[in-house]
Amino acid sequence: MKGRYLWLMLVIPLVLPGQYADIPDVVTKVATASGNWLKLETGARAVGLGGAYVAMGSGVNGIPYNPASVGFLQGQEVFLSQTKYLAGVQYNVLAYGRQVTRSDYVGLHLFYLDSGPMPVTTEYYPNGTGEDFKVTSLSMRFTYARRLTDRLKVGGSVNWLRDDIYTTHSQSVAFDIGSNFDTGIYGFVLGMSVTNFGPDVRFGGEGLEQVVEDTVSVDGRLSKVTGEFPIPLTFRLGIRNDLMGPESVFIKSASNRLTLVADGTNPLDYVVTGNVGMEYAWKEIAFARMGTHIGHDTAGLSFGGGIQTRLRGMLIGVDYAFVTYGILENTHQVSLQVGF
Repeated sequence: MKGRYLWLMLVIPLVLPGQYADIPDVVTKVATASGNWLKLETGARAVGLGGAYVAMGSGVNGIPYNPASVGFLQGQEVFLSQTKYLAGVQYNVLAYGRQVTRSDYVGLHLFYLDSGPMPVTTEYYPNGTGEDFKVTSLSMRFTYARRLTDRLKVGGSVNWLRDDIYTTHSQSVAFDIGSNFDTGIYGFVLGMSVTNFGPDVRFGGEGLEQVVEDTVSVDGRLSKVTGEFPIPLTFRLGIRNDLMGPESVFIKSASNRLTLVADGTNPLDYVVTGNVGMEYAWKEIAFARMGTHIGHDTAGLSFGGGIQTRLRGMLIGVDYAFVTYGILENTHQVSLQVGF
């Protein structure tokens, strides 16, 4: 009997590793949150920098990354952006912001995603019923920022969210906070933000209603109850430094600027990733950008450029960005920014 127990003690440690060899050492929370479109990168300038924008944003285009970005406005600004994303998905951004007082700023940021038409399929019609449906997602942020000192800006956003999938929908309210701080140490600027802080969401709507005989409901219908899921709470921390430029502590140049930016991103439903980018500017008229995503499963290198000029008292800027997604399609983004 003792010999049998001894044999089991020797064999079990050898068998167990093989039994669970397919289980990963690290279990992540990938795909455990709703509203993953809230993490999509917006704005051609930010996209061209690999998404490293929490410390770089300086207008309404930076609101999704850091609401304190509105604190850099001088006067008023309008921003338009269009992105041709993967699998025929397209999303657009419209934003407006203005300086209210010497230290107070407000902004409105509207994001709209459209999946395009897709065929409706059922277990009886796997090739389609002849009807199409689409997925749409909407985000509307109202942002307020304040300049506390000449080096510190803080901001916050209230974000109304809605998802529509065929005949079902969900909606919620979320909050963002952020700050931008010029440290005064070797030209480093720190950016920080916490976005998408809000309650769990649940889908409802006509598509979940089902006809049931002998029910207590007057119209003979009952609604299926769906589970609740969190939205992707995301923490960002980033730095910016002008390696070359008029205000650089390293290389002074009146006409040329070279800026390095780096972010660390920690979302609720994904692993920690990094974003690194560089922007070269000639007389703040012509721009060239490149960046990369570190630790992302598909997004890789990004490239972009832009021009900016004054016309009849308005500052007009046009930007373009291109991102590689490995085995998936490449994406293109165009933005227009007007300051007045």
